[in-house]
Amino acid sequence: MASEEASLRALESLMTEFFHNCTTNERKREIEELLNNFAQQIGAWRFCLYFLSSTRNDYVMMYSLTVFENLINKMWLGVPSQDKMEIRSCLPKLLLAHHKTLPYFIRNKLCKVIVDIGRQDWPMFYHDFFTNILQLIQSPVTTPLGLIMLKTTSEELACPREDLSVARKEELRKLLLDQVQTVLGLLTGILESIWDKHSATAATPPPSPTSGESGDLLSSLLQSPSAAKLLNQPIPILDTESECICSLALECLAHLFSWIPLSTSITPSLLTTIFHFARFGCDTRVRKMSSVNGSSQNSVLGQERGRLGVLAMSCINELMSKNCVPMEFEEYLLRMFQQTFYLLQKITKENNAHTVKSRLEELDESYIEKFTDFLRLFVSVHLRRIESYSQFPVVEFLALLFKYTFHQPTHEGYFSCLDIWTLFLDYLTSKIKSRLADKEAVLNRYEDALVLLLTEVLNRIQFRYNQAQLEELDDETLDDDVRSRVEQGQLQVQILTLALFPVLQDNLEVYLGLQQFVVTSGTGHRLNITAENDCRRLHCSLRDLSSLLQAVGRLAEYFIGDVFAARFNDALTVVERLVKVTLYGSQIKLYNIETAVPSVLKPDLIDVHAQSLAALQAYAHWLAQFYSEVHRQNPEQFISLVSTTLEAITPLISSKVQEKLLLSACHLLVSLATTVRPVFLISIPAVQKVFNRITDTSAQQLPDKAQVLVCRALSNVLLLPWPNLPESEQQWAVRSTNHASLISALTREYRQLKSNAILPQRKVQLEDTKVIIHQTLSVLEDIVESISGESTKSRQICYQSLQESVQVSLALFPAFIHQSDVTDEMLSFFLTLFQGLRVQMGVPFTEQIIQTFLNMFTREQLAESILHEGSTGCRVVEKFLKILQVVVQEPGQVFKPFLPSVISLCMEQVYPIIAERSSPDVKAELFELLFRVLHHNWRYFFKSSVLASVQRGVAEEQMENEAQFSAIMQAFGQSFLQPDIHLFKQNLFYLETLNTKQKLYHKKIFRTTMLFQFVNVLLQVLVHKSHDLLQEEIGIATYNMASVDFDGFYSAFLPEFLASCDGVDSNQKNVLGRNFKMDRDLPSFTQNVHRLVNDLRYYRLCNDSLPPGTVKL
Repeated sequence: MASEEASLRALESLMTEFFHNCTTNERKREIEELLNNFAQQIGAWRFCLYFLSSTRNDYVMMYSLTVFENLINKMWLGVPSQDKMEIRSCLPKLLLAHHKTLPYFIRNKLCKVIVDIGRQDWPMFYHDFFTNILQLIQSPVTTPLGLIMLKTTSEELACPREDLSVARKEELRKLLLDQVQTVLGLLTGILESIWDKHSATAATPPPSPTSGESGDLLSSLLQSPSAAKLLNQPIPILDTESECICSLALECLAHLFSWIPLSTSITPSLLTTIFHFARFGCDTRVRKMSSVNGSSQNSVLGQERGRLGVLAMSCINELMSKNCVPMEFEEYLLRMFQQTFYLLQKITKENNAHTVKSRLEELDESYIEKFTDFLRLFVSVHLRRIESYSQFPVVEFLALLFKYTFHQPTHEGYFSCLDIWTLFLDYLTSKIKSRLADKEAVLNRYEDALVLLLTEVLNRIQFRYNQAQLEELDDETLDDDVRSRVEQGQLQVQILTLALFPVLQDNLEVYLGLQQFVVTSGTGHRLNITAENDCRRLHCSLRDLSSLLQAVGRLAEYFIGDVFAARFNDALTVVERLVKVTLYGSQIKLYNIETAVPSVLKPDLIDVHAQSLAALQAYAHWLAQFYSEVHRQNPEQFISLVSTTLEAITPLISSKVQEKLLLSACHLLVSLATTVRPVFLISIPAVQKVFNRITDTSAQQLPDKAQVLVCRALSNVLLLPWPNLPESEQQWAVRSTNHASLISALTREYRQLKSNAILPQRKVQLEDTKVIIHQTLSVLEDIVESISGESTKSRQICYQSLQESVQVSLALFPAFIHQSDVTDEMLSFFLTLFQGLRVQMGVPFTEQIIQTFLNMFTREQLAESILHEGSTGCRVVEKFLKILQVVVQEPGQVFKPFLPSVISLCMEQVYPIIAERSSPDVKAELFELLFRVLHHNWRYFFKSSVLASVQRGVAEEQMENEAQFSAIMQAFGQSFLQPDIHLFKQNLFYLETLNTKQKLYHKKIFRTTMLFQFVNVLLQVLVHKSHDLLQEEIGIATYNMASVDFDGFYSAFLPEFLASCDGVDSNQKNVLGRNFKMDRDLPSFTQNVHRLVNDLRYYRLCNDSLPPGTVKL
């Protein structure tokens, strides 16, 4: 014993030294090596058993358990059976003897080690493994220990890691499934008995004023007073040990629910029991008790009880998310609803001491989060079922949900609840669409609830009612989260109109009344409102007006389409009001006015003005419909709306106006030009003023974004066909001349660059040149993009106007080839041209462009761009490849002569540079180009002769350009050996597409020389687990390849593949081969592939862990 005793002392001092903060890393590495060597010795476990029973040092115990864990999981095959028996008997005895005194983390680790033995040996060599766990649970002294063992068993055996063969995994799952009913019965029994035992001792409080009524409601639901009485029982006060046992039991249930077949396992009584414990989460008494008594013991107890509620809700949410449909479904549903109703009532109950909000603030945050999750699942999964039962009080449930929503203590909680309402509204909308006959009845049932919901949501986004919370949010959050909720109330616009328009009118009157407070001062105009209180009220009113204008904009889509005529008058009122507001803002120039609190009121005034323009822009589609449907009867009204709108827009198109407002005005102008397209737009003086402003080179340039938008609008006014007019009345000739002069004015400076592009430029001059190129190309690119989907005539005129600028760009390109930022912009422009105007550009010029690019992008230039210029250089090459993608997709024979040089550029110049780089740059674009080359030019490689295929019965096409085809396929194969998962997924998809569309895998060259190389690569990828997220896709691709030649796969490839596998012996290879059944359907085949991969990895793991010299039989 002396040696064991001495070893223990030495180990204790080593461990203490290792974790001492003065120990150097060097020394720590020495100690680590010493400990690892000790652990590898055969028989080291005997020492560890002695250490565990004789030490009080946590580090030593943890180390000893790690040695056991390593032995069981990695070396168990090589341990003599006598030793295994001894370990199986000693460790559980050790656990039983010391479980009460061991630190919890040591106890849990010891449990895990015992469960690991069960994972290997139960039931054959460790037949009483599970029986022992059940006995521990049933004996009151060891119940907690038994529950820890049960939870660990569920975690480790139901979803084991891959260090087991598939057959063993299946066996374990089956063994566990046989025990599920017993285990659930035990757990239900434990929870029920603790609840009943403590309920009996809890004093019954006097009935509260609301308890009677909630009882009655639920009694009527259940037609059983006893069930309702059960709900009104007070929550029992549990002692610490019972708390602990219930926590463990609920944790076990939550894990079991994640893998057992729920629908056959869940009983109504188990559900009721779990819901009982969910009530612990909504009990505020515990919190108060702990704060009054102030002892830490009590506060820990309080947290523990809150945790019981959280754990119970986790179990319920697991059931809900799996859409569990048990045998006694009616009763299950009834209980589910009854319990939900009860909990909601309890959480939202008001009494003298508490408002609902203060109750919610007192509850555990994670409980509220889980409860909101539960309500979301409940509404999305079960509401449609429950709503169809007439006896369910759905409206009362919504009233409670309403209370719960609008008393949430946090923004996140409130937004999560609004998501639940969105689900409800989606459900209602689809119900109304599917049952148009009783649409009115459905709406009448919920109308009051919806109006209430909407009014409250509107109040929430108004500073008048909710300033404190709204001030905390920034504008972005407000825009995205709060206001977007308004659009979710559109079941009936009348409902919304009822709630929204009166509030909007109030705030509009304040805004429109500001004119009387504007006074002229020495420097300009000033707003004569100075009292602090008035400024604050004005601030709130303006912020609210912004939100409400946005809400009005969101409603625009509910006035168009089929309901246009029915809701015409409402929409007209809205649009007239918006036009009035925008014109008012522009005329009195509120955006330039001086205020008493400039940092607050000025942004408010600008925001209101910008929002009014944006809201009006939202009605562009309505204006377009007005133009086409009503315009003939009443043109004056329409012309007046558009003209007045333009009067509001034009003063804002100036470099002196704040960008937010300027951009809103530009966007509105674009919508009028693009969506509405009135024929008279160009003759309106306001529009002509903008034309002059933009083409006047002496005027100060607008910011880039605004310049691009205004130019797009003006170009569209001239290019887009007018609605409701025949081709003969489109006045194309005049418009074409005007468009040419517009583009000519916009590109004057740019076109002048051509003459001195060849000369070397000084740095300052170069920067100026770059600015001109950037500004001109961004405008031209946007103009081309905006008409790329339009009629041929529009595109023809556009290209005629642009022709000279395009030729200038091509002439400038070589001069700037080493300035990657300029090349980037030029290639963007050419890419847009190719995508939108390649037909108009004509073949000769397109050929000239491509040839210029191919000449410029030499191997050296590509290497410089990719390797030395960082992301901009890579972007340049990517855009060049994108242009080539457009070219190779072009049908017909026009660009076919370019194919050889495109392929050679890819395979001989770009591919060698990027093949060995780990960076994903350029690769995705290159492989997409190669895919497009194959997909759209299949006959370049495979000349199919119809006659030959008819004569031979099979289409064995003659192959051309074989070397290029092989090189492309090899590049695809190589890409599967690289770590980039996105590239892997993309390229696998490309191969599969080529197989679906062109039968790639069936082609003779692929079948005979490449097929099994690809299968081999895909299987190796699965074995190495390098791209695990794509397991399913790889399995399907392997099947599609193997199915081309199943006989070859089973007779030649599989034996060869197994023969080449290292790390497994011949016997194991035979087993792997036998287990791969000769199935020819997809599900069975992929299952066999995953089994092969799992078992191959398992055998390698076993063989690596055997002691040297082990003889395997």
